Amino acid sequence: MVTVAASRTTPMGWTLRAVVSAHAVAIAGQPVFAGVYLTGDYDGLSLHTAGANVVTSIGYLQLIVAIAVWVRLRQVWPFAATAAVVAAETVQYFAGLDGALWLHLPLGVMTVVAVVLQFIDVWRRPLVRKGAEHA
Repeated sequence: MVTVAASRTTPMGWTLRAVVSAHAVAIAGQPVFAGVYLTGDYDGLSLHTAGANVVTSIGYLQLIVAIAVWVRLRQVWPFAATAAVVAAETVQYFAGLDGALWLHLPLGVMTVVAVVLQFIDVWRRPLVRKGAEHA
């Protein structure tokens, strides 16, 4: 049986939730900015570029927090999921810079979905130190 105290998310877990939430908000803007550009408003491209810098930066911040969660809470899944997303975002970032839209667009869809799934996952269960669930 899980005790009430053991089921509460730790401050480290709340930090991960905050960063993943910011990541989700930032990445949700990217298709909007791309759409603005594709409808003929060329200022949309500068917004999309700035958004890419923000999303990528938050992704790397999330990777650092996920490492801390792994070390402090003994939970590796946030790191593994974040590392996969950050790798995909990095490839996508450079594909966009290179104009390789055949890769940039589908990878963009996949990264948005992946970050949304991470958002759902970190909010649906308590983030506690592994082994503390049954303390």
